[in-house]
Amino acid sequence: MENNNKPVVNLISKPANMLKTIYTACRTCYSALSPYEIYNSTDDEEKMLTLIERVISSGHYSTIEHIQVSFAISNVSRACTHQLVRHRHMSFSQKSQRYVKEKGQFDYIIPPTIAKNEELKAKFVEFMEEISKLYCEFTEAGIPAEDARAVLPNAAASSIVASLNLREMIHLANLRLCTRAQYEIRTLIKMMCDELIKEEPWLKPYLVPKCERLGYCDEDKSCGRMPKLEK
Repeated sequence: MENNNKPVVNLISKPANMLKTIYTACRTCYSALSPYEIYNSTDDEEKMLTLIERVISSGHYSTIEHIQVSFAISNVSRACTHQLVRHRHMSFSQKSQRYVKEKGQFDYIIPPTIAKNEELKAKFVEFMEEISKLYCEFTEAGIPAEDARAVLPNAAASSIVASLNLREMIHLANLRLCTRAQYEIRTLIKMMCDELIKEEPWLKPYLVPKCERLGYCDEDKSCGRMPKLEK
């Protein structure tokens, strides 16, 4: 059925000791103490954050690869998940159109640019209904779902579990929070970032569009939010 809601995103797994784990990795590179001694130290949060900021700013990203987070994501289009799964260093488990047979009208996402035009929206909905009828006709005739799914559109709603390390999480935010990213995946990544920042507020300065971290835009086409990098 028609679905105009935003993605549904829940953070389902993260280390309880994220900050201390990263601090241990950072300080191990510069200390004669063993990693376990560093981990059990009484260093305060301000000291940990100062070192972590310095190390990350220096480009030593291996220190944040020790952190893995997982998200449960639903109510997103196949077009959106096709973009998401292109990212490296991530793991995915997605609702299968091969094993899960649609019964009746499948859920789908209407892009906002279409939804705001009532005439085009009506045509979109009508087309989704026609696709659903054809899909059901195929499956009722004995066509396996893995073959009947060939008619399902990019608009079909899906769900996925996505896991990634913190380095990739920051990279994902830097790229997909750009105003030039497609609306749906930009919304999805913003919600993922917000979920993580609720638990780890210190990450907020890192989970931003890359122009905010760089101080300039390095894209071929710029939204004008930041000055362009002159070649």
